[in-house]
Amino acid sequence: MQIIKLDATQSTNTYLKDLSFKRELDDFTVVTTKNQTSGRGQLNAKWESEPGKNLAFSILKKNLDIPIQRVFLVSVCVSLAIIESLKDFDIPDLSIKWPNDILSGNYKIGGILIENIITGSKIKRSIIGFGLNVNQKSFKSAPHASSLNAITGTDFDLDEIFYSLIEHLHQNMIKPFQLMESELYAQYHAHLFKKGQKSTFKIHDDEQITGTIEKVSIDGKLVVKLVNGDFQEFGLKEIQLLY
Repeated sequence: MQIIKLDATQSTNTYLKDLSFKRELDDFTVVTTKNQTSGRGQLNAKWESEPGKNLAFSILKKNLDIPIQRVFLVSVCVSLAIIESLKDFDIPDLSIKWPNDILSGNYKIGGILIENIITGSKIKRSIIGFGLNVNQKSFKSAPHASSLNAITGTDFDLDEIFYSLIEHLHQNMIKPFQLMESELYAQYHAHLFKKGQKSTFKIHDDEQITGTIEKVSIDGKLVVKLVNGDFQEFGLKEIQLLY
């Protein structure tokens, strides 16, 4: 495992992806930075992060050989590894908000951004980016954001959390996780935010609907039971949970 530490970069995902095109990198090469100046989330959302207070890193995972239809399994595996690591630090009420935000209570403390490199009909390698709010105390433009420090009142050692996360991710990703699909989805659903609770969602054209999150499908879509009893699947850009 090679770990590349940067003082600052716009995006660890972009840096690692560009580097992987320039030269051959080892499997599980990690890039991390003290200051990610243009961190990205899902749908190009900006990630607010105070320099030196949080974690931002990306991992190159090679030799995946996963069918495109099963690509969400990578997100499932990564999310669970992060949850396992944070439990070691006694972070309370951890959950996964579909598709891949990490929450403590109702507050977002971390986010995952996975960019896949496709060959034919299979995912061959992935750039797995993760940002975790650790010691930042306030967030100006993210009302649902918080940090480990704000939630627990504890100042955390960034290196200790970083190496714990890397170890849990490495252990999960070297397992034959494609053969563990049912088990991993069961664990993911056990940690799925608002599962089984009546919730309000915003869909296309700002229409609001009420329903209950039932599960996430094998291809990564959110399955919602509507108030009339019908089940409907939504992709990433098609629905937003209001909470």
